[in-house]
Amino acid sequence: MAKEITPRSEDYSQWYNNLVVKADLAENSAVRGCMVIKPYGYAIWEKMQAQLDRMFKDTGHSNAYFPLFIPKSFFSREAAHVEGFAKECAVVTHYRLKNDPNGKGVVVDEDAKLEEELIVRPTSETIIWNTYKGWIQSYRDLPLLINQWANVVRWEMRTRLFLRTAEFLWQEGHTAHATREEAVEETEKIINLYADFAENYMAMPVLKGVKSENERFAGAVETYAIEALMQDGKALQAGTSHFLGQNFAKAFDVKFLDRSGKLEYVWATSWGVSTRLMGALIMAHSDDNGLVLPPKLAPLQVIIVPIYRKKEELDQISTVAEELMTMLKKAGISVKYDDRDTHKPGWKFAEYEMKGVPVRIAIGPRDLANGTAEVARRDTLEKNTLPLEGLAEKIPPLLEEIQQQIYRKALRFRDASIYTVDSYEAFREAIEKGGFVLAHWDGTTETEMKIKEETKATIRIIPTESDPEPGKCIVTGKPSPRRVVFARAY
Repeated sequence: MAKEITPRSEDYSQWYNNLVVKADLAENSAVRGCMVIKPYGYAIWEKMQAQLDRMFKDTGHSNAYFPLFIPKSFFSREAAHVEGFAKECAVVTHYRLKNDPNGKGVVVDEDAKLEEELIVRPTSETIIWNTYKGWIQSYRDLPLLINQWANVVRWEMRTRLFLRTAEFLWQEGHTAHATREEAVEETEKIINLYADFAENYMAMPVLKGVKSENERFAGAVETYAIEALMQDGKALQAGTSHFLGQNFAKAFDVKFLDRSGKLEYVWATSWGVSTRLMGALIMAHSDDNGLVLPPKLAPLQVIIVPIYRKKEELDQISTVAEELMTMLKKAGISVKYDDRDTHKPGWKFAEYEMKGVPVRIAIGPRDLANGTAEVARRDTLEKNTLPLEGLAEKIPPLLEEIQQQIYRKALRFRDASIYTVDSYEAFREAIEKGGFVLAHWDGTTETEMKIKEETKATIRIIPTESDPEPGKCIVTGKPSPRRVVFARAY
């Protein structure tokens, strides 16, 4: 199977495309720019979704659902928002089809034109804030902490499975607060939650900070983001949290009576991550043999494969395997026993290696005679012979070690790919290597765009956690309060 994957060193983009298909994660659909997420790929997304959902609820958020269709007029109420999304919107203009009079299938019924066009949801700020107007009257209704799991459509011309598709799955949080301070605290809380998820579940180290004005979410006052580094040296935005100020409250006239009886506009946030995290998970850890999945997000954490020639041998192995499975399941581990007689053990080994199953246990007649089993790790491809007695107790700490080792490897790569430069010439050289480049910038959009046009590098984040280090812009020589993080990105 691995022979059907282009090596990363030859063509990273093709390696990624090959892997998504060969690992049975997703495929292109009959709808241009849209994908079909296959069962194994969706199982990984479900693990992500379940964990994030728990984290949202643990921080006081509730799930709701809002319409897929948004009246066009709603987008006109917040100028920056409509400008930011206008070129990506899919528009519904009619509500009925009819048989073609010429007998060529069906056509749009020209008499069924909508009075007002509907926009297929690219994001839900407008429809949600129109709804919040009826939900919020006083300070007693705040804070309002709502999350939505949904699909969105942003009309993309150049697509890549998981990373950029016309339709994708995501969650979007939309919260309302009585004060600016509460809204900013919420924004920061969520970006920290995303970073926690990325590092402790995806095993993917991230940098946190705010976006430049040019890279900010349309309609936001401030956008916080986490940025991860892929194995080809490109950055990937893995999550964003937006402080919206009172922009949407004013656009949709959402006011509340405060404790003093004064009528005020509420303060807002929105935040989200999407199936793009699937692409990040693949590119951050996988190798030329297939997927490498952190155990916490692997749909199947342990696979047991029997090696036998006779039915009597299989029966004996099955008895031991089923006892082992029972103990592992009691420990909360997802495990499968693959006793299919349609494929040989070697084929099964390759299949589960391709799918990134963290631990493989192989048991044959000789193992039974010796009271042992072969245990293989997917992350390092190491194999060890371990006693069957007590094996179930050894698997949970092994899975935790694999989780940590995957993170440590990604962290070493990320830290070795951070460059600090003080001149434009050094900047150009560092960008060509790939990775994060820390450099001074004068804070202007003009300089930011010049760098982007000349090097294809963008400002990924302005760090908020490190101490400022004043200096001079690498392009203009003007004063700069701190270094910002540049990279070429997906």
